[in-house]
Amino acid sequence: MADRVALYLQDAHSLQDAIKYVQYAEQRGFEAVWQAESRLVRDAIVPMAAFAATTTRIKIGSGVINNWTRNAAVIAATFLTLDDLAPDRILLGIGAWWDPLAAKVGIKREKNLLAMREVVESVRALLARQRVTYHGVFVHLTDVELDVVHGRKEPRNVPIYIGATGPQMMALTGEIADGVVLNYLVSPQYNEGALAKLEIGAKQAGKRLEDIDRPQLVVCSVDHDRKRALDAARKLVTQYLGQQPHIMKASGVKQELLDEIGQVLTWPATEEQIEDAMRLVPDDVVQMITASGTPQEVKAKVREYIASGATCPILYPLGDDVNLMIDTFADGYSK
Repeated sequence: MADRVALYLQDAHSLQDAIKYVQYAEQRGFEAVWQAESRLVRDAIVPMAAFAATTTRIKIGSGVINNWTRNAAVIAATFLTLDDLAPDRILLGIGAWWDPLAAKVGIKREKNLLAMREVVESVRALLARQRVTYHGVFVHLTDVELDVVHGRKEPRNVPIYIGATGPQMMALTGEIADGVVLNYLVSPQYNEGALAKLEIGAKQAGKRLEDIDRPQLVVCSVDHDRKRALDAARKLVTQYLGQQPHIMKASGVKQELLDEIGQVLTWPATEEQIEDAMRLVPDDVVQMITASGTPQEVKAKVREYIASGATCPILYPLGDDVNLMIDTFADGYSK
């Protein structure tokens, strides 16, 4: 396959079906699968282990875990274990989480940049099989190492990707991470500013922008019936307009629309609220921030993200026919 392409899974499918989709994506030449962990519904690690145990080539990433609810040493031990299941195929995607969810479970997010730096630096050192003493504001390790008695004792090749959205986190990502997981439900134009910040951070660490991998989550609603494809995407767009307006604002969605949606949706939103709010979201907003429509239309939209600096689309399938989306991109998106 000439073009890099990856699959993104959340919780819309049973784990049994998700395994089948990952196996099919592997057969069709997909590079990676990224498992979500955002809402309190499905943890990323268990599905990642299932995918690792039932495939042979495809890479498996967390898209993304957060840096607050797992101790840095536990993160390192977890990803060392996943690497035991699928050596050199595991990708650690990590993000700063979001409110109000974090606050609702008792997490006070503060100094997000420092917290991310400390976790990434300490986890990387542990996965390199170093003995680590690290005393920061958030991470406290004293003479700690991954205590491998049996099995592979060598340093582990687990690239670290930060799921960054804001400009400061983007710059930090360029400095300390192997890659960035660019967010979904942003317009291709959003990438221009994001890449500029990535490059600033990369230069601080003596790297180039080209040294930072830049896969991007892309909502992909593909159907031979164009209207059905757009309506499937509209529901997800509506939820994010209400629940994660910081992402929407970064894409240029007008504040007036965000305010209207915010008056209708609470968190967690009821199905009735979502249905009511969907009527406020026009087609042009759906098309601006998703790849939705016929197979040729979604490939054309993905090409816009690649032209805007993404290195690999991570396709989030909406609709019932996941295999249609996989087949649509099995030969890449350039054709």
